[in-house]
Amino acid sequence: MHFISQELEDYIEKHSEKEPDLLAALNKETYQKILLPRMLSGHFQGRVLSMLSKLIRPVNILEIGTFTGYAALCLCEGMQENGQLHTIDIKEELETIQRKYFDKSPWGSQIFQHLGEAIDIIPTLEIKFDLVFIDADKENYLNYFEMIVPKMNKGGIILSDNVLWSGKVLEPLQKNDSSTKVLLEYNELLKNDPRVETVLLPIRDGLTVSRVK
Repeated sequence: MHFISQELEDYIEKHSEKEPDLLAALNKETYQKILLPRMLSGHFQGRVLSMLSKLIRPVNILEIGTFTGYAALCLCEGMQENGQLHTIDIKEELETIQRKYFDKSPWGSQIFQHLGEAIDIIPTLEIKFDLVFIDADKENYLNYFEMIVPKMNKGGIILSDNVLWSGKVLEPLQKNDSSTKVLLEYNELLKNDPRVETVLLPIRDGLTVSRVK
């Protein structure tokens, strides 16, 4: 769903920072070879993630939902020299393309891939995070949030993707639509939870920025 016209989206992209060549190549290969390529963050959202990371200057980053690794590379652009990015995904078949582009980047040795259910992996990460990007199965957003908050440094930022869910958050809830139900609950939680302060940005499919107090 486009929340603004395609022409205006094209103008916004044209007048934002250029997509780096490595990411442009990953974008192209994802669309050529991978199912559901629109799951990729893409040029504009990628530049937003990069800018936020550069403003935050995180040491440790956690990404839940790697896909082909585009967003991970964007987040690494603001990571401090001694930093690490840990990224979790359940799809083994995507590991090769992820690692291919991670190793072509300046941060290959600082990016750690974890294969499996994030619910199981997050508790094993004995690290405090400065920046977290949640972009995985929507049914577990509430669970991810509760697991992550205790692992955040004060002032850390949690980014949550797809929180407008193609506009379904405004439509009558369908009986079997568990994803929209959870996202509605999640958006209310982020608005009202005293542990964070939140702003929801109408970027692409909705991106929430939550600062841990």
